[in-house]
Amino acid sequence: MWQNILITYLPNFVLLAALLWLFRLMGNLKEREQSNQASRDAVMQLLRDEQHHQQLQRTEFDEHQLKNLKTIIESLQSGMQDIRLQITSVLTANATQLGQQLDKLTSDTDARLKEISGQVEKRLTEGFEKTTATFTDIVKRLALIDAAQQKITDLSNNVISLQEILTDKRSRGAFGEVQLSALIHNVIPAEHIKMQYTLSNGKRADCILFLPEPTGNIVIDAKFPLESFQRLYNVDSTEAERNLAKQQFRIDIKKHIKDIAEKYIIPGETADGALMFIPAEAVFAEIHGHYPDLVEFSHKSKVWMVSPTTMMAILTTARAVIKDAATREQVHIIQEHLLMLSKDFERFQIRMDNLAKHINQAHSDVEDVHKSSKKILSRFASIEQVDLGKQLETTE
Repeated sequence: MWQNILITYLPNFVLLAALLWLFRLMGNLKEREQSNQASRDAVMQLLRDEQHHQQLQRTEFDEHQLKNLKTIIESLQSGMQDIRLQITSVLTANATQLGQQLDKLTSDTDARLKEISGQVEKRLTEGFEKTTATFTDIVKRLALIDAAQQKITDLSNNVISLQEILTDKRSRGAFGEVQLSALIHNVIPAEHIKMQYTLSNGKRADCILFLPEPTGNIVIDAKFPLESFQRLYNVDSTEAERNLAKQQFRIDIKKHIKDIAEKYIIPGETADGALMFIPAEAVFAEIHGHYPDLVEFSHKSKVWMVSPTTMMAILTTARAVIKDAATREQVHIIQEHLLMLSKDFERFQIRMDNLAKHINQAHSDVEDVHKSSKKILSRFASIEQVDLGKQLETTE
């Protein structure tokens, strides 16, 4: 019976017990929620008290920091003023020292330029003096040539008849040598002439002209055979004698040309030709007018027949060759001096360029220092007037 009752009412008891437990649990939760609310209220009150305390401390801290900042700013301004005075003093000293260095550099530069200018002027003066002396010497030599030509002209006008002088072979040879010597010495400088000169082969030449290369030394022979020429134009001679004299004249001239070529043309010592002096224009004209074979033979033998007139032309040409060689030597000296002067000017230009670079660099350094000084002063002014004022306004 009890078992039936228990089985019947047991679920109700269990349900009732669960409801009682649930009611108790809800009561505990409500009590805990009330307790938590009280705790939250207490914590919020503590937080509000703590925030108020921190606000008070922060206010005190800000006031203390503001006082310290004002003290630091005043100290910084004082220090900045001292630093600005020191920098101004240093910049003034540096500017003074730099000005002194620039003055010294300018003085040294002026002294060096004066020294270089003096040396250049001295070199130019010496070069111009040497050049003037050279051209004066050339003018004197030209005057001597003109005087010699005038003397030759006077001598040609005063020559007496060849028939009256040439009486024998010795006198003819002496006359030819004298005439040749007069012609040559009146035109050619003495240092380029040698009378009765002995060659390396032992042969003695009547005259030799020492001319510069490539002409070389030219031998002149004055021993011209005139016996057959006199017989050729002897009014007392018959036609047969004249023909015989004509053949003998050709033989004598040809032999004389051959002897000159063999005796007076020496490779390496003389020129490749020699001169055969004919002391009479009439004889020279006779040979070139009636004996073309002799002229051709003389050309092949490299023996050049010359009369007083043509000899004068040859000597004038030789004189021009000598003068040209002397002029080339003088021009070489002038060119050497001009080259030296050009090198001096090049060195002067290089030194002037280097000096200009140093001056420009010094000027650039001064401008850089001046710019740096302006920037420093500008920064000090900015710190004092703008930046610190903004910082103070922000902090306050």
